[in-house]
Amino acid sequence: MPPFMHASAPHAYALMRIVTGFLFLWHRTQKLLSVPMPPPPQLPSFVINVAGPIELIGGTLVMIGLFAGWAAFLCSGLMACAYWMVHGTQALLPIQNMGELAALYCFVFLYISSHGSGIWSVDAARKAA
Repeated sequence: MPPFMHASAPHAYALMRIVTGFLFLWHRTQKLLSVPMPPPPQLPSFVINVAGPIELIGGTLVMIGLFAGWAAFLCSGLMACAYWMVHGTQALLPIQNMGELAALYCFVFLYISSHGSGIWSVDAARKAA
């Protein structure tokens, strides 16, 4: 890391955690509420019933930084399953099977699970109190 970035590393990590959780929770609102757009019509009901709550609750917990490590670990596993069950059966490489987003979410959540909530989080506020 360039020396001038050391001071901003915790802030960049917090922003990555917040934005990742925010973007992830919208997958559930799409499946459950058709907001901001309707879900793809071919989604099986088990995807909506199993993945949906993990996306909504996990995304929210990661975004606000409450038990973010555990929530991100669960979300990472969900995305690994999504990649291999949906995309990985079509072709091996993400560029071929349209699984880039699932693969990226999987590894970003794995990184978050190994680093926890960080600054700007409910967990940090609870420790300070």
